[in-house]
Amino acid sequence: MSDLMLKTAVATRIRVNHWKNTTVKALNRHTADKGQTAVEYLGIIAVVVAIVLAITGTSIGQTILTKITGLIAKVGN
Repeated sequence: MSDLMLKTAVATRIRVNHWKNTTVKALNRHTADKGQTAVEYLGIIAVVVAIVLAITGTSIGQTILTKITGLIAKVGN
């Protein structure tokens, strides 16, 4: 085997092994993000609570209730 072919083969093998190792590390790191979901759930709950408080604390809630009740009455007739 010539020098150039041997150098190319070794360089290719090193690059493929490096790519494989970094890919495996990235996949393992991605599955290790378990604490993040708790924070995301807490954020969603905070947004829902803020929406419910905004609806119940203003007259918007009563307006929505009136409209929904009217639409239900239309369907019932």
